[in-house]
Amino acid sequence: AMTVVRPHLPRSHPDRFSECQRAIEDYVFELLGDAIEAGWSKDEILAAIIEVADNTTLAIHQNVLLSVETEMKKLKKKGN
Repeated sequence: AMTVVRPHLPRSHPDRFSECQRAIEDYVFELLGDAIEAGWSKDEILAAIIEVADNTTLAIHQNVLLSVETEMKKLKKKGN
């Protein structure tokens, strides 16, 4: 199993995003290779990876919004 390289740059560093891309690149290539071997086309796979990433971002965003909403409700109850 591969291991993702830890970040070496602070979050505020302009090159951190590139560093993250390099850290996950091998996994994406391995996934692409495995999926091609399974019979999927490169275009299908890349479109699916993008869609899964978008959906994951939306799901995480929704969870953050829900947890903020829950905390706000708790605060309102305490205030009453």
